[in-house]
Amino acid sequence: MTKVTVIGAGGYAGSHIAEAAVQRNFEVRGMTRSEVAMQAAGVSYERGSILSPEDQARAIDGSDVVVVAISPRGDMLGQARPAIKELARRADEAGVRLGVIGGAGSLQVSEGGPLVVESGFPEDYREEALEMAGVLEDLRSSSESLDWFFVSPAGGFGSYNPGEFRGEYRLGGDVLLTDADGNSDIGGADFGVAIVDEIEAPAHRRKRFTVAY
Repeated sequence: MTKVTVIGAGGYAGSHIAEAAVQRNFEVRGMTRSEVAMQAAGVSYERGSILSPEDQARAIDGSDVVVVAISPRGDMLGQARPAIKELARRADEAGVRLGVIGGAGSLQVSEGGPLVVESGFPEDYREEALEMAGVLEDLRSSSESLDWFFVSPAGGFGSYNPGEFRGEYRLGGDVLLTDADGNSDIGGADFGVAIVDEIEAPAHRRKRFTVAY
């Protein structure tokens, strides 16, 4: 049985990933900094922070895949990037696959074009978008032995735009995916399935991909 640890399992992305992983019959551990009010059946929750070396070691121990689904905002701003870099080092040493959920800001608006974060991006979220772009840079320059994937959701991904489960999605690379009307969306449940599909059948070793309708 595939053993998956989701760091940030109480958040929007993390909770959907954990739920989808349980439905796929994975053994799922959810690590959160605070108590999760709405706990998903089948997920083993425990308190922990990616900022703690001890908790990082615990997340790696016994896992086949560790997925980081945190946002570098509030007290995490400026600390997420070095913490993920250290977690990646630990994952490399242990032979554990590492997945990181980033934002849409580091995607290109069009092939060879500017980044989303440089194109009218909301100022309130600019710093965290740049930090996650830095995480992607760190992963790309990491040791070839580290098995990682980095996922940028669609531009309209979040609890403010949950949508309904469709059972479908499209994958892309470094360019923002939009539909015929120019919208870039993905619902939480479909996003969770996309991540679990990647865990079950790896197709993006040491690559970033994006998910949208």
